[in-house]
Parts: sequence; structure tokens; C-alpha cells
Amino acid sequence: MTLHRSKTLIGIVAALGLSVSFVAQATGIVQAVREGTYRYLNINTATANGYGLLLGCASGDSEGAMGVHYANGALVGDGVLDARRPEVLMYEPGKDGRMRLVGVEFVVIAETWDATHDAAPVLMGQLFHYEDSPNRYGLPPFYALHVWAWKQNRKGTFADWNPNVVCDYYAG
Repeated sequence: MTLHRSKTLIGIVAALGLSVSFVAQATGIVQAVREGTYRYLNINTATANGYGLLLGCASGDSEGAMGVHYANGALVGDGVLDARRPEVLMYEPGKDGRMRLVGVEFVVIAETWDATHDAAPVLMGQLFHYEDSPNRYGLPPFYALHVWAWKQNRKGTFADWNPNVVCDYYAG
């Protein structure tokens, strides 16, 4: 990443209220995700680049939420994993109606992946989990990996649910 891009990214992250240590600690897949998605901090840029609303705001009983998923169908169906091009962007709705990018989800359809691989996907050292069908997304069985690159998660960077994310302000 260029120095200009690094300064821009740090400025954006600071404006979002994230700690400098949270930014500085990013390595590996988290850094790659941030580099690939910082332009999607503005949801209008995401929708202009093929990401569209997938259902409503995903929240759990007691684990927190995932937020509102915006998926890129072309990426979900291509069977390719790239840390800088996630299939799904996750946004948290704010009191002011703005959508804040909090993380991403990498998704690959199991049938597509399994046709050419003998094991579950691994991206930059992180193992995907298997999601059977039927599921809340209406997808066939798939492999998924969450990365909380834009909002800290005390349950872990790769946990499915984030107790720091809420769907309270999502109006649809």
C-alpha cells in the first residue's frame, strides 16, 4: 500500500472512531481486507460496484449481530477467493440512518469448491466453516469466513457474530 493510501486509510479509520492501535495491529488477511474494501466505507460506492442488499439485518439471540449483508452475486458464484475482493460486505445501521462498514464475509458455494478441492477453503491461514442448506440466506450449501476488519469484536476477528454490532436502527 502506498504512503498516501496508508495516510488516507488511517484518517478514515480515525474518523470512524477506531483506535490507532486497532489500525496498527492489522496484519495478514485483516490488512488485505481493509486495503480492498476501504473504498466501500461509502455504501454508494459498494452498490455502484455490484454489491446489493441481501435480506435484512442479521442478528442473533444473544451473540450480537452481523449487520446488513450486501452481496456481489458475480463474486459469490465464481469460486475464487481473494482477500481484497470479498463476496459480501457487512454494514451496521446507525441512529442517523447511515450504514457503517464493519466487516466482510467470504463465501464460496460448496458444490463449486468441492468440485476441484479435497478440503474446505483456507484464505491466508483462516479456515472457512460449512453452512448447510436450508439457511437464512436461501443459498445452497456454502463455505464462509467472517472478517471483522472495520469494527473490533471481543469474540475474535473471525467469529460469526459480533456483540458490538446491533440491528436496532435498521428500518429496511
